[in-house]
Formats: sequence, C-alpha cells, structure tokens
Amino acid sequence: MSDKPSYLGLLNAIAVGECGGEQLFDAWAAATPDDDVRCVLQTVALREGEHAKAFAKRINELGYSVRPKDDPELPARVAIAASRSMSDCEKFERLGFSKDPGSGPDFFVRFFEDTTMDIQTGELMGRYVSEERDTGRRLRACYGQVRAAAPAMAMSASSTANSDLDDRLCRIEAAIAELATKTDRALKLYKKK
Repeated sequence: MSDKPSYLGLLNAIAVGECGGEQLFDAWAAATPDDDVRCVLQTVALREGEHAKAFAKRINELGYSVRPKDDPELPARVAIAASRSMSDCEKFERLGFSKDPGSGPDFFVRFFEDTTMDIQTGELMGRYVSEERDTGRRLRACYGQVRAAAPAMAMSASSTANSDLDDRLCRIEAAIAELATKTDRALKLYKKK
C-alpha cells in the first residue's frame, strides 16, 4: 500500500494552474489603461501567485515536488490578456471571465470529495476555495462595470470616428472640386489650340 496521498494530483494541478493564472493576470494588469480594472487584476494576480506557492509548499511538506505540466493554451490566453488592441470588455469575454457560474453546479465542491485529506491540506484547500469564489465575484463585478461603460465608450469612439469620416469626406470633396476645376481649365486650353 502506498503512502502517497490520493489528493496529490489535485494539489499539483492547483499549483500549476495558479502559476499560469498569475502570468495571465499580471500581463493583463500591465496592459489595461483602466486603473480600476488594474487594481482588481493585480489583486487576482497576487492571489494566484500566492496559491501557486502555498500549494507547492504543501506538496513539498508532504515529501514531493510540483510536477510542471505544459498548458498549450496558456501562451494564447496570455497574449489575449497582454493585448493593447483589445478592450478589457473583450478580454473578459474571450477569456471566459464574463460567465456567471451561478447557473451550474459549484466547481469547487468536488475538491472536498476525498475524505482522506489531512487537516492541514484541508485548511489550505478551504482558504483557496473561498478566495477563488471571491475572485470570481470580483472579476464578474469588474466585468459588469466595464460592460456598462462599453456603450458609452463605443458611442464616444463612434462620434470621433464619424467626425474623422466627415473631415475625410470634406477633404475628398475639396480634392474632387479642385480636380474638376483643373480638368475644365485643361479642356479649355486644349479646345483653343
């Protein structure tokens, strides 16, 4: 019989996943132009990093070490988060942070199904789950604020775009009028010859 904890894989998955989460939220915080969004993202990034280290520490205390796992989707997700051409609203939606998990079963309930989990790991898991649920609430609230502001920003951008378009049309009309005048002069000179 093995002394290896049955929940070691779960601890490893959390440590690895939270490390990737820290990268994603740090990249997004560095890219956002919105101070309020940055504040939320920095809090989340700090939590993710702390969780990664706390679970790595617990794995170490149990006599093991974190086994890195490659997440092939992480670079693309970090690229979205780091983008300066996408709005924060679009990032929330593309990265899946705009969804309300209240409509389905609680994802974290199954983390406690293993009844062999020791007290110290159970305490760590309880804190982690509580913070993750709070992080979800913070991100959804932030998304709600960004989403509510999006139509106003889009209208402002649309007004600017319309003004730019009007300016361009005026310049085009002036250029056409100037070309027509030059063409008329050229035709008159040609007919005189």
